[in-house]
Amino acid sequence: MQKVIYYVAASLDGFIATEDNRLDWLLQFGFEAFQDHYNRFMADVGAVVMGAETYRWLRAEEPESWEYSQPCWVLSHREEPAPPEGDIRFASGHVREILREVRDAAGERNIWVVGGGNVAAQFAEAGLLDELWVTYMPVALGSGRRLLPVSGPTAPMRLLAATSFDGGATELRYGVSKAQ
Repeated sequence: MQKVIYYVAASLDGFIATEDNRLDWLLQFGFEAFQDHYNRFMADVGAVVMGAETYRWLRAEEPESWEYSQPCWVLSHREEPAPPEGDIRFASGHVREILREVRDAAGERNIWVVGGGNVAAQFAEAGLLDELWVTYMPVALGSGRRLLPVSGPTAPMRLLAATSFDGGATELRYGVSKAQ
């Protein structure tokens, strides 16, 4: 069954990036401990959704390539330069309207809400987020871009699984209640 999943890494104090969108704090941990887990997650992803800031960050990091083979929706009020390869679609409007097309493209596979926190919060507040997978990294930032900046309290989430990684990171996987 297809799910909409917000899969993200966060600091222990709940930030996904610094105020200036830097990820040095995260990249210092490398990817080796997480690669197999990430590969299994990606094998079930049929479409990707992200915000314009995340898209611009990815493009600045690797301007001539695109990491995702799945169709990707970028939530933005304007079109951005696209890489030479990749199926990238720019969309604006309510996430409920955009999700219809994303679901069709994903088929039976899951939809990954890559980021940022504001995009994930829109899905959560619309009752469209099925799961939250957050890998807490053993570092605190003090301030930055929040993990899930919703406008008010959510319904309680159900812990579905926990995975510990070498180096002290722990992934918590939650089912998101549709009751708001």
